[in-house]
Amino acid sequence: MKIPPASSSQTIIQSLGTSKVTVVYSRPNMSERKVFGELVPYNAVWRTGANQITTITFESEVNISGNKVAAGTYGILTIPNKDKWTVIFTKNSNQWGSYTYNEAEDLLRFEVKPQTLATPVETFTINFSDVMPEGAKMNLSWENTLIEFDILVDEDAEIMASIDEAMKGEKKPYFPAAQYYYKNNKDINKALEWVNKAEEQAPKATYIKYWKGLIQIKAGDKAGAIQTAQKGIEIAKEENNEEYIKLNGQVLEQAKR
Repeated sequence: MKIPPASSSQTIIQSLGTSKVTVVYSRPNMSERKVFGELVPYNAVWRTGANQITTITFESEVNISGNKVAAGTYGILTIPNKDKWTVIFTKNSNQWGSYTYNEAEDLLRFEVKPQTLATPVETFTINFSDVMPEGAKMNLSWENTLIEFDILVDEDAEIMASIDEAMKGEKKPYFPAAQYYYKNNKDINKALEWVNKAEEQAPKATYIKYWKGLIQIKAGDKAGAIQTAQKGIEIAKEENNEEYIKLNGQVLEQAKR
């Protein structure tokens, strides 16, 4: 017999920095019930969903509420209260409900202040918002209650390490490495060295001309940027590439200021 489960399941995969976060959970409905304080009692450990406890998997180290959390899979439990919630990350990610919860297996716990929603949420929902290169907010909402907390990553350290490692290989990522150094205020001379090598490999690539011009301006070589942008415009016109005629033109204007 096939019938739908009382609580649907959902898997969320969210990119975070250079890696991913995966959340697996079950989604109960209000179904005209009073949730917090009744269906889900206050001051008691809650599985934070239905069926198995909610699990979260990190591909790399993150920081949560000032705590470093190593890559791995953890269970998420909560203790709801009217004015504050306690969020628990447990090392035991294989539990049915919270019946066998053991505080000794806690990885970390911290408190968050719940927010009141104007519009009720029928189905328990977990999602990510404010997703930036350095982290995101994880949101849990149900009924008229929302809690959220930050998950942060040291993306810069990860990327710098990956660039260093990639530069040891045969196919060196000169162009993306130069872009990253430019965008993140790293060694601009190193960025210039790499974008020159990228240009040697693809001398008629208008996008490389565009980025090389930007890097030259940042390095203080406006005369060089003018030459690069003019060449980029010339090639783009040959290719009828309106986008890079415009972009290289913007670099040219910037270099002439």
